[in-house]
Amino acid sequence: MSEITDEQMLEMLTTTKAYTLMVLRQGPNYDAPGRDQIVWEHGRRNFELRADGKLAIVCPVFDDSPLCGIGVFDATAVQVAEIMEGDPGVRAGVFEYEVHPVRGFPGSTLPA
Repeated sequence: MSEITDEQMLEMLTTTKAYTLMVLRQGPNYDAPGRDQIVWEHGRRNFELRADGKLAIVCPVFDDSPLCGIGVFDATAVQVAEIMEGDPGVRAGVFEYEVHPVRGFPGSTLPA
């Protein structure tokens, strides 16, 4: 593992930026008829948010937990809550969400 000094850590910490983490969970209507089409439109919206530069990272969760996904937004928590209130899955009760202010390193990416 690479060795990082205290001085290097302090310098790198000055380069962080505020983001918002959104956690998506199953809502009360998760098993409702027509859910697949609603989830499809939710996905389309995610693609649009990515294309617009608002949703930097989106990761659906594929296990048996009630967790459905996470997203890292380049927006404030208030802005992300407004975005999520317009999500078709949230509006239909298929999903519920929570938002959390976080900090990260601009330019961080998922490994290819």
